[in-house]
Amino acid sequence: MPVTLKDIAERVGKSVPTVSRALGDFGDISPETRREVQRVAREMGYEPSATARSLQKRRTDNITLILPTAKNLRFSDPFFSEFLAGVVEHTVQRGFQLSISTDVGGDERQAYLKQIRSRRTDGFIVMRTQRQDSRIDLLREHDVPFVAFGRVEGDNDFYLVDEDGAYGIRQVVDHLVALGHVRLACITEPTHFTKAFHRLQGYLEGVEAHNLPYEPQLVIQANYRRRSGRMSASRLLDLPEPPTAIIACNDLLALGAMGEAQARGLEIGRDISITGFDDILLAEYAHPSLTTVHQPAQEFGVMVAQMLLKIIHKEVVEEKQVIVKPLLVVRQSSGPPRTHRVS
Repeated sequence: MPVTLKDIAERVGKSVPTVSRALGDFGDISPETRREVQRVAREMGYEPSATARSLQKRRTDNITLILPTAKNLRFSDPFFSEFLAGVVEHTVQRGFQLSISTDVGGDERQAYLKQIRSRRTDGFIVMRTQRQDSRIDLLREHDVPFVAFGRVEGDNDFYLVDEDGAYGIRQVVDHLVALGHVRLACITEPTHFTKAFHRLQGYLEGVEAHNLPYEPQLVIQANYRRRSGRMSASRLLDLPEPPTAIIACNDLLALGAMGEAQARGLEIGRDISITGFDDILLAEYAHPSLTTVHQPAQEFGVMVAQMLLKIIHKEVVEEKQVIVKPLLVVRQSSGPPRTHRVS
């Protein structure tokens, strides 16, 4: 049978409340009593319950990540899997647990309110931030510790880690223009999400910077998956004057676009160039290998978890907002358009 506070109280001749407060290092218990109670507890092999430890520390040693919705973010997403591995790695090292739940009902505010009111979590990680994000408004309103992976429009006066997506896509545009491309298409994720909006802005800024005409039919707002990339590429390749290069705003969209182009007998990197964003593992091993923008997904997860746990422990956070500039990785899927090749 596990040793209880009552067992210790009987051994030292004190009341159960006195023993409890002595084990909790409360200042109203004399040093002599605290030392005696703690010595006896060690000798008897007393182990406080997780609930007792949480009450003593006023923490649950648990952080929460609520997936926006099952259809918007899946465990099969390679970038999310790497990000999650980084979160778990740091969380476990610091003795915390990570709780993941999916808001299947679609009411994200209620999902957060339920967790806040349960008092079973010390803080939240917010993913896939939206340009207008009610989740962040709610967490700020309730003064709950959180770190966002991403920004919002307007006031970003909260703890966050993010990529500079516009900068990343600008590198892609510069690379393709340097190869000789002047007709560039873009397949983007839904632009109410901040990261998709920033990446699209990078495309628009790049086109303008190189004095290329903006053609609305060359920009397609899709979903996140390969199938969306393939369908979008089909629309672009059916145009009377199809693009010579397709900039996809994530690697899965790019891989889907590559599949469609190859199904039409086009050679990627020669007949058409296709680029991605994120540099998931599949990008390097695709045929041909995918030119993309590298993001340290696992490192991002570590950074977000590290920042959140520092906030919870009331430790100094050196930077409230960390914006990482991603790097272009040039591989085989991009090359000069055929009209610019030397025969």
